[in-house]
Amino acid sequence: MESPFPLKMLPRCAVILLVLLKLGHAQYEHLGYPPGYPDPEQEQYTAPQLAPDTPRIQLRLAGDKRKHNEGRVEVFYNGEWGTVCDDDFTIHAAQVVCRELGYLEAISWSPSSKYGKGEGPIWFDNLHCTGKEKTLALCPSNGIGVSDCKHSEDVGVVCSDKRIPGFKFVNTLPNHVENLDIQVEDVRIRAILSSYRKRIPVTEGYVEVKDGGKWKQICNAEWTQFNSRVICGMFGFPGERKYNARVYKMFARRRKPTYWEYSVNCTGNEAHLSSCKLGQATALKSNETCSGGLPVVVSCVPGRAFAPTPMTGFRKAFRQEQPLVRLRGGAIVGEGRVEVLKNGEWGTICDDNWNLLSATVVCRELGFGTAKEALSGGRLGQGMGPVHMNEVECSGFEKSITECFFNKEAVDCSHEEDAAVRCNVPAMGFQERLRLSGGRNPYEGRVEVLMEKNGSLVWGTVCSEGWGTMEAMVVCRQLGLGFASNAFQETWYWPGEVSADAVVMSGVRCSGTEMSLSHCLHHGHHLSCSKGGGRNAAGVSCSETAPDLVLNPQVVEQTTYMEDRPMFMLQCAYEENCLSSTSSQVPANSYRRLLRFSSQIHNNGQSDFRPKAGRHSWVWHDCHRHYHSMEVFTIYDLFSLNGTKVAEGHKASFCLEDSECDEGIEKRYECANFGEQGITVGCWDTYRHDIDCQWIDITELKPGDYIFQIIINPNYEVPESDYSNNIMKCRCRYDGHRVWMYSCHNGGSLSTETEQTFPGLLNNQVTHR
Repeated sequence: MESPFPLKMLPRCAVILLVLLKLGHAQYEHLGYPPGYPDPEQEQYTAPQLAPDTPRIQLRLAGDKRKHNEGRVEVFYNGEWGTVCDDDFTIHAAQVVCRELGYLEAISWSPSSKYGKGEGPIWFDNLHCTGKEKTLALCPSNGIGVSDCKHSEDVGVVCSDKRIPGFKFVNTLPNHVENLDIQVEDVRIRAILSSYRKRIPVTEGYVEVKDGGKWKQICNAEWTQFNSRVICGMFGFPGERKYNARVYKMFARRRKPTYWEYSVNCTGNEAHLSSCKLGQATALKSNETCSGGLPVVVSCVPGRAFAPTPMTGFRKAFRQEQPLVRLRGGAIVGEGRVEVLKNGEWGTICDDNWNLLSATVVCRELGFGTAKEALSGGRLGQGMGPVHMNEVECSGFEKSITECFFNKEAVDCSHEEDAAVRCNVPAMGFQERLRLSGGRNPYEGRVEVLMEKNGSLVWGTVCSEGWGTMEAMVVCRQLGLGFASNAFQETWYWPGEVSADAVVMSGVRCSGTEMSLSHCLHHGHHLSCSKGGGRNAAGVSCSETAPDLVLNPQVVEQTTYMEDRPMFMLQCAYEENCLSSTSSQVPANSYRRLLRFSSQIHNNGQSDFRPKAGRHSWVWHDCHRHYHSMEVFTIYDLFSLNGTKVAEGHKASFCLEDSECDEGIEKRYECANFGEQGITVGCWDTYRHDIDCQWIDITELKPGDYIFQIIINPNYEVPESDYSNNIMKCRCRYDGHRVWMYSCHNGGSLSTETEQTFPGLLNNQVTHR
């Protein structure tokens, strides 16, 4: 848009300010806009007016998709589906494809049949689009059907999630409607009966499509159970059920529906309505009613976690069986790395052939809807342990991913290829009751919650007493902003809404797994907050990624040994409280018996692990001759088989650095010369068995069988994507002369039954704070 004030008329400082504002906006543009931040206004859609001699084509996205809005570009022309060659193809051509399909824009494109080889003619080659064309047929090319390409050169595109406002599907090939995919602006389930209108989530109502900016019902004359299954899956529900049709007949008589012109034809295993075929044009009577039918109604079955409150009694009465599948490392509910239980041990799935069909089976099995995205390449962090499944192929109707065909051999697979999913989950409206205020960008700010006060809903702040990483994690999850990167107990630098300064929530304590801050323990109506709200209110900053530290259990097992060391050689360690308290009463020539081992700590997450403390507060340690950036980084303990602590463990402080890295990854952090500290993604920090304090003092320990335990980042000082694997346990046998360490494993790596045979903490998320 032309500026009303030419830049040359503005003072120089004003010009600089404008440039800085634009740069500041661009800096966060890639983050998108979370709920509550208005999007830039979009132009309304106008159906293209094509000249009579323009070839009439229809498009679709096909092939091995990992999202519904991506795939191989296929063109329907002359009664036959064909493909597009990647020669000279550009993002401008992708833009034309996506816009023609009703998406707001193209995100990217891929050459060389990334989505598999297509069939039939190659209709377009050497396309030269400007991006403004109304249809792909108007782009200059060699001519329709003129190509020297093979199907190994079939092009694919990724379109935006957002649809064009007001988009209307225009069928230019009325005689071939059964070959076309559904293209509408939006779809929804609208609650009709008063008993369902106030229910969250909405599980039953009319299926409505938005076409040409208007919501319309679908005639149920040709509607099938498969169609209902797809619609329910899209809205986060694993299944569908029967409903009371009589009530809806009465409603339809009273209020005349507006019908969409087409019917719907799904096979039942589609992840999204846009992958279903368009059915025949609906035979509407002259008065616009649906012949022999009524508007389509679906009734969906929510998964356990999203069931309305009457189900709580049911949940208590039936203990859930040990699941065979779980998600790990995801920021929000319904996403994560897929892990399966086999022979009592959790392992991952290799991403070879991983697609929406298989991902949807996982999502439904876990009580979610269809898959929104099938992710590959360890995108949601790398797992540990075995790779249990490879080349998974599902029909989409299996009850469990373990029922799908798969290759048990995973010889060429590493954890860099771990498969993950993002599932459709029901809209619970949690994000509407929480907001971040006053931050520099949408991912940070003072936490403000909507609470009931004197019969009305008011916005207010959260008391920051005891506010920490776990609470911040829940806030970021509730808002769909990823993981917490920081929890703040003062927010004077973020002026929030003045009207929301008062504290409306106090005593918040979260385990870190809750879907909403209101699900955490808190004081209810009896508030108690000596600090007050306003500038002392709780705040957070969120991040799409987080580190994930995991200790290598094999290294502990292989490096454990026992050493008798004289007290006069342990003076430095004594001053740093690395010995048991009895060491203070013994002569300098006596010996201490030490259980020594190496710690190799990997960062398997998606971002670097950085200490919370700034360099100015790092502590110099004489024993190790370098600065420690975390005062309590690990805790070492020894327990009896009934869970009683038998040896005084200690809290070890660490200097964090990259000792070694996976191939192709460069070290970024080192302790020497007051260097930057941290652990890079794909690297590990090794604390060798032969350095001071890398031990437990077992001088007073009696011979017997014990449990050895290490916890990393025990105070949740640094946010991680998964805390359950921060604990490692081993069985330990000591006969008074020798020591053995065996069955070492990380928290959550074994089945519940096996894990329960190890006392101590089950995982790091139940430690006291």
